[in-house]
Amino acid sequence: MAIAVLMLAGCGEKPKAAGPIPVKITSVIQRDVPIYREWIGTTVGYVTAQIRPKVSGYLVSQNYKEGYPVKTGDLLFQIDPRQYQNALDQSSGKLEQSQAQLAQARSQLAQNLAEVEQAKAQVKQADSDLAKAIAEQIKTQLEVERYTPLYARGAVSQQLLDNTIQNNLANQATVLAQRANLEKAQANLDRTQAGVDKARADVAAADAAIVQSRAGLDEARLNLGWTKVLSPIDGIAGIKKADVGDLVGASTVLTTVASIDPIYVQFELTEQQYMRWRDARGDKPLEPSRFPIELILADGRRFSQVGTAQILGLDISATTGTIAVRATVPNPGNVLRPGQYARVRVPVFVSKGALLVPQQAVRDTQGLFQVGLVGPDDTASIKNIEVGERIGQLWIVDRGLERGQRVIVEGLEKVKSGDKVTPTTVPVELPKGEAASSSTGVPPAANPAKSPATK
Repeated sequence: MAIAVLMLAGCGEKPKAAGPIPVKITSVIQRDVPIYREWIGTTVGYVTAQIRPKVSGYLVSQNYKEGYPVKTGDLLFQIDPRQYQNALDQSSGKLEQSQAQLAQARSQLAQNLAEVEQAKAQVKQADSDLAKAIAEQIKTQLEVERYTPLYARGAVSQQLLDNTIQNNLANQATVLAQRANLEKAQANLDRTQAGVDKARADVAAADAAIVQSRAGLDEARLNLGWTKVLSPIDGIAGIKKADVGDLVGASTVLTTVASIDPIYVQFELTEQQYMRWRDARGDKPLEPSRFPIELILADGRRFSQVGTAQILGLDISATTGTIAVRATVPNPGNVLRPGQYARVRVPVFVSKGALLVPQQAVRDTQGLFQVGLVGPDDTASIKNIEVGERIGQLWIVDRGLERGQRVIVEGLEKVKSGDKVTPTTVPVELPKGEAASSSTGVPPAANPAKSPATK
């Protein structure tokens, strides 16, 4: 019985009060913070050229090292040139033949022109002889007409009249002969003129054949030159897609050469993000310098170079509902290669006078955010807050805290409102170059706590 009484008496005793709870605290930081948004981007060659041959044939050599830089005009592949060299020789011979035919046609034309001049002289001489014969015949005709009545009166002799008549008949025959000579000379002129026309046609045909032969020669020379597959740009040559000995043609992709310094990074804005971005910018044109682009690589490192958003796509994709944006990023040393994935970070606005606390100072209970405050008398209290963006290891607090208040960063789970604590101050600062990031897109410009960086 005595033992039971003693036990009951012991149960009624209050436990001794514990001492202040040790916690670590830091002060609420206030500063202007640039807010970033993140998208998943893909690197794209600034200029990407698929290397295809212009002529078909067998590959006889590969003349570059895969994955290494090449310059414009560097030899990448060699196609067997023998058939194209033969075609070039044939075209050269055809051109020489056409030139010989032209020379012959011009010689014939010159000869025909000389014959035309000679025929013209003959026509002129025949015409002159005809005119002379006609004049002589007219003279003797007049004498016959004058002597006939005189003979009837006995004024002239029969012999004179007969001689005059015979002379007139002879002159008439001469006129007929000279007219025939003239017709013959004119026919000869017409014939030689036709020869000139034919010779001129032959010269024109020979000229056309030379033009055609020269075109064939140029084409053959081009085809021979195209057996050397050259790089059209400066860049990095990719892995070969055809081997020496393969029969290749115009549809064969031999390799790819890409210019990657600078390099494009492409990412997609949703239609809603694009419209909010436009609202934030108003009617300002796209100014690349206003949109610095940071890249976070696959291993978590921030790429050393900062790019600029320079190209906005034309239309919204009906399939994905997004619009493409391309940023140009310097790529010294060709560190980035086409096809890489990277997180694209873009500053979209600045949060003015943002209040910052470490993330470990914030307790999330089913969407209710709380922090532990330490008052001037080292008494703890639990306070509900509203949080905004995250900046590295810090939260932006939109409501519930003031600058300089002390928040518990370690030991919050051990205290409740009213507890006495022993605080140890831990300095927490915003990491250099860090900023808030999210993949939710551009926020509404109407948020009074934020101002667009582009304004």
